[in-house]
Amino acid sequence: MRTEQPKTIYLKDYRQPDYWIDETHLTFELFEDHALVHSRLSVRRNSEQGASLPALVLDGQHLQLVSVALDDRPLAAADYQLDAEHLTLHPASAEFELAITTRIEPQNNTALEGLYKSGGMFCTQCEAEGFRKITYYLDRPDVMSRFTTTVIADRGDYPVLLSNGNPVASGEHEGGRHWVTWEDPFPKPAYLFALVAGDLVLIQDSFVTMSGREIDLRIYVEPENREQCGHAMDSLKRSMRWDEEVYGREYDLDIFMIVAVNDFNMGAMENKGLNIFNSSCVLAHPDTATDMAFQRVESVVAHEYFHNWSGNRVTCRDWFQLSLKEGFTVLRDSQFSADMNSATVKRIEDVTSLRANQFAEDAGPMAHPVRPDSFIEISNFYTLTVYEKGSEVVGMLHTLCGPDGFRRGTDLYFERHDGQAVTCDDFVKAMEDANDLDLTQFKRWYSQAGTPRLDIDGHWDASSGEFRLLCRQSCPPTPGQSEKLPFVIPLRMALLDSQGQEMPLQLAGEAQACGKETVLAVTEAEQVFVFSGLTEEPLPSLLRGFSAPVKMSYPYSRDDRVFLAKHDPDGFNRWEAAQALAVEVMQGLVAMAQAGRPLMLDQRMVDVYRSVLSDPELDPAMVAEIIRLPSEAYLVELAEQADIDAIHKVREAMRHELALALQDDMLAVWQRLAVPQPYSPDAASVARRSLKNTLLGYLMLTRSEEVVAACVRQFIEANNMTDRQAALIALVNSGFEQQKQAALTEFAAQWQNYPLVMDQWFSVQAACSLPGGLERVQALMQHPAFTLRNPNKVRAVIGAFANQNLVNFHRLDGAGYVFLADQIITLNRLNPQIAARLMTPLTRWRKYDPVRQGLMQAQLQRIRSTEDLSADVYEVVSKSLA
Repeated sequence: MRTEQPKTIYLKDYRQPDYWIDETHLTFELFEDHALVHSRLSVRRNSEQGASLPALVLDGQHLQLVSVALDDRPLAAADYQLDAEHLTLHPASAEFELAITTRIEPQNNTALEGLYKSGGMFCTQCEAEGFRKITYYLDRPDVMSRFTTTVIADRGDYPVLLSNGNPVASGEHEGGRHWVTWEDPFPKPAYLFALVAGDLVLIQDSFVTMSGREIDLRIYVEPENREQCGHAMDSLKRSMRWDEEVYGREYDLDIFMIVAVNDFNMGAMENKGLNIFNSSCVLAHPDTATDMAFQRVESVVAHEYFHNWSGNRVTCRDWFQLSLKEGFTVLRDSQFSADMNSATVKRIEDVTSLRANQFAEDAGPMAHPVRPDSFIEISNFYTLTVYEKGSEVVGMLHTLCGPDGFRRGTDLYFERHDGQAVTCDDFVKAMEDANDLDLTQFKRWYSQAGTPRLDIDGHWDASSGEFRLLCRQSCPPTPGQSEKLPFVIPLRMALLDSQGQEMPLQLAGEAQACGKETVLAVTEAEQVFVFSGLTEEPLPSLLRGFSAPVKMSYPYSRDDRVFLAKHDPDGFNRWEAAQALAVEVMQGLVAMAQAGRPLMLDQRMVDVYRSVLSDPELDPAMVAEIIRLPSEAYLVELAEQADIDAIHKVREAMRHELALALQDDMLAVWQRLAVPQPYSPDAASVARRSLKNTLLGYLMLTRSEEVVAACVRQFIEANNMTDRQAALIALVNSGFEQQKQAALTEFAAQWQNYPLVMDQWFSVQAACSLPGGLERVQALMQHPAFTLRNPNKVRAVIGAFANQNLVNFHRLDGAGYVFLADQIITLNRLNPQIAARLMTPLTRWRKYDPVRQGLMQAQLQRIRSTEDLSADVYEVVSKSLA
């Protein structure tokens, strides 16, 4: 059991550091059983903090201090204080040189923070507080320094030596070793430091910027992955051009490098000039990666590149401001992906994830504002709220300012703050000043937690031709915030006539109609908008494009939803109407299942799906999204008390009934799409495969021998992993045991030497909702390709089971909870970040029935009582039980 409570850090306590570090010179001597890190720092007193000379307190963890010297004077142990987390020195002057040597053991660093070994490669991960595991330093984002780094290692084992910036010198070293020196001319915080040493191959290209500079583009991977980097390189060049055209941002160094690493806690890291990526976010080849993986590579490459300005050139003052860089950059990568593919489908994908996952986070014990007020362990706040909701907040600024106004605001932001560490308020201030707006109330999105509710009613007055919209907003209590003030909610909307056409919009008091779509700013707890000059009763199309991250309600009838699903000119809202109809039908069926009544499918669902399948004008990817039922996770999030067994039963029964009712329609479209074609990752081809494989999943539910044979044939003959994996998923979930086992055996035999492909093999089985899920997962963990030390494997097996296989994870005997707690306790010692992230399903115990609540609480209490509990896990479990 943990005997002391970790310290809570508060935003209100922020103060500038007592000292700045202007220059940082690092020399790494890398060996197989240790590394020596020599740092030389140019330090000066922060004059804004006074003229006295307080102690200099440097951060450091898991370090062996070898030596320390002030202005070349070696210090004895009596000259400083050293504890498990700090080195405290006592300077005698306002400016001085500090030299420190530390000894670390990268090969034993299973937490994957700081400097560690991944296979035969040295690499780093320093965000948020990993640099303190390399050397003693002011490890905080507002301390920005110019770095020069020399790396020394064995030439045979580590021919490639990389760090931030540009290479300025290299040479041979004694004993078959060599060295390279890198210099980064731009000041940066320590979290953006990076180092890589390994036996890597280089994929090289170039990019000419808008000012005519030629940039050397490099992707480094292990030799066997050489042929899987083309898509990442193309994505990088597209993102560089897009950022110039849309945001006016040009790259600033001579070299841009990406390195693919197999063992990585996150997706990727935007270290200045040297981005280190989880290999799953770099490697993509039609034989080994699905369309989703191709799109993820494109998105993550863009995200990390865009950070060069929104995160590196302008960074965050403190970690409470994390969304300053992450929310803004997620918006930028979403805009990029929308421009490269289908904007509507991209928006649907983002909103689907947000509502199923971030809304649940907002409703749970770890709920926090986009800019948190406090934390114990900052790694726990790399959350959907900070990233995805943060992106939605910046997106609302884009909506309120308009595209041109938003661009003026970002230009001003970069101009004002280049080379600075700033706050979310600074970003909003740039938007205010560039657009002559008062965004004081809008900033509540940064300070108030929870998902707002927007309840809307409509009233038609035929005699006056007026339609009134009454909007009421509220936000439920969240930990530490019982009362919420009204937000600024941008409500994009239109009014439709009986033919589904948009009607001219004229707000009462306006001289004339101003277009057929508008954005209403809902700023009060209760607010009325009156539209005049209408000739018939309209049907409102509300929250178009999901213009605000809220839970909206309007008293639509099922017939209204059917009409909108068939006729709304706004693609997103057409999908939303079909989803809302499905949710309403499924919630009704859950109540029927709980009452023991037979399940009767509303035929209007069949009508909507048939209409969509037969619409030749619709993007096939849109069709796939519309006919894909809401997930079990989303239905759980919507429920006051989730009956997971009934939800699973109803969703499966509904899929089966839809498949039988629409078998002929689905088969006709599937056969048209199933004609073999050369693989291409372009948007049109991805859309065709998406619909084809969605239909295959439905058709397999009919248990038609013809369809099963076609599914097996697709698995064997597919010329891409998207189609092969879709067929494997359909077979694994079908209950056709012979075909299933044959496919799994063949897949594993073919791809056993490809770790990322084996991750797919693991996750398909771990997520299978057929009975016996826990036992399958326990067996998978005995497979020789599985290891708890690799985060991708943990996510593919344990994460997929606990987060995607709800009916098996939440089995009534609680065995799923015991299993997850066992893994968290083990991982707490190996990799606390990954252990804490696995906690999420248990933190949502209040969503379930009393029996499951008790079982989940018992496992949370068992975790809390674990000896040597990390701060990462302690924070999550203690808040969950509060």
